[in-house]
Amino acid sequence: MTAITIRPATRADLPAITAIYADAVSNGTSSYELVPPDLAEMTTRFAALEAGGFPYLAAERGGKLVGYAYAGAFRPRPAYRFIVENSVYVAPDAKGAGVGRLLMERLIEAATQLGFRQMIAVIGDGRPDSASVRLHAKMGFADAGRLVGTGYKHGRWLDTAFMQLALNEGADAPPDPASLPERRFRGEA
Repeated sequence: MTAITIRPATRADLPAITAIYADAVSNGTSSYELVPPDLAEMTTRFAALEAGGFPYLAAERGGKLVGYAYAGAFRPRPAYRFIVENSVYVAPDAKGAGVGRLLMERLIEAATQLGFRQMIAVIGDGRPDSASVRLHAKMGFADAGRLVGTGYKHGRWLDTAFMQLALNEGADAPPDPASLPERRFRGEA
């Protein structure tokens, strides 16, 4: 089997990223969007994360993009600046090959290096037996709650699961003044 390479995503990856996400929107329940965004919208979203200094990763196998992941702001209010929300999407033909796990490992490493303190997963169709819930649990995320019947897609009500992973001592230590969230807050990043 060809090795999977994880690297920073680039604008050149956006057509493949857009296609992967379109499949997730059209056929899956991980996203509560109902209409897949076009390349222009995905470019805008990428640019916003890039401008914020957030990690955005691509997974490649045999020269083909097979997945992507990113971390972005959990909420816009400044007290939330130490928390990121993760997103991981894998191409349909690459599911079950460990792509999601490799992306998550690298995303956690990147968010930790930037000085974030918590990573939150907001999982659409967050049944306990879902692949996303199982992956997050394997990566050390703890159950942080469930909102019942919060999304309606593909003719059924979906629950939203929240999972949480502490980074950099979580809430057990004060913020690092050299972290990306603190530098951005001070207008230095």
